[in-house]
Amino acid sequence: MDKLSSRNYSEVTEFILLGFRTAPKLQILLFFVFLVIYMAIVVGNVSMVLFISMDSKLQTPMYFFLRNLSCLDLCYSTVIAPKMLVNFLSSEKKIAYNECLAQFFFFALFATTEAFLLSVMAFDRFSAICSPLLYHVTMSHKVCVQLVTGSYVCGCINSAIHTSFALTLRFCGEHRLDHFFCDVSALIEISCADTFVNEMVLFILSALIIISTTTVIVVSYGYILSTVLKIPSTQGRRKTFSTCGSHIAVVSIFYGTVFFMYAQPGALSSPEQSKIVAVFYTLIIPMLNPLIYSLRNRDVKEALKRIVCGKGFS
Repeated sequence: MDKLSSRNYSEVTEFILLGFRTAPKLQILLFFVFLVIYMAIVVGNVSMVLFISMDSKLQTPMYFFLRNLSCLDLCYSTVIAPKMLVNFLSSEKKIAYNECLAQFFFFALFATTEAFLLSVMAFDRFSAICSPLLYHVTMSHKVCVQLVTGSYVCGCINSAIHTSFALTLRFCGEHRLDHFFCDVSALIEISCADTFVNEMVLFILSALIIISTTTVIVVSYGYILSTVLKIPSTQGRRKTFSTCGSHIAVVSIFYGTVFFMYAQPGALSSPEQSKIVAVFYTLIIPMLNPLIYSLRNRDVKEALKRIVCGKGFS
């Protein structure tokens, strides 16, 4: 502790995002690759929001949650991608201290909210399949709004706690973040103060969020599976469970990467590994989600056909 207290802390006004350490020509290539990915995110998620908002046949709780999921994917990728793209073409790659904390706050807010929203979507499928007669009462519009609002509140609380602890970090002249955005793990890495509390807060909160939301998902699908197996016909079982296929795929990808990134004590030890995983959950997943739901969902495909064929919305 004496050694730590004797260090001269410096007030950091900006950070340098090292990003991907590649040759300049490869940086330009990466710029175009990630620009295409971000454009796909914007087009895919905006399209999902428009389809669901304008088609009366998609005005159900499941699609209400899916519309919010698309909004979240668009928001948290937008928090990251524009600055990332600018830095590919910039030699300085700077980000102001306040901008850095704001970027992390909103990213944590939207990403955490998505985790809770995915668990809410699992509960929705449980209610629809296991209690179909009470479904419209259980999942009324008021309840759906409350569940989405609660997801945002939980996301805001988690983000505020992490950002508050990030404000306590001290830096001894080092202001180069070995990442392409201001993630809390990268800030902890360059802090010269004791970061044990910050690492424990990161690990404990991430574990609590993952455990609580995955418990809801696992229990919901446990009841769903039990109900589906009681259906006598194979076709009936397949048709009933098919409504969950897209959600299962999205949950598997999202929670797999988040667990790998944050819910392990050794998750902070490999910056390059963290960058690759971070690319996946900040950009690849928001790009894949609209594709997964549009390609595997009959109602969304039919809504798209009505648009393409010029039949309008009914």
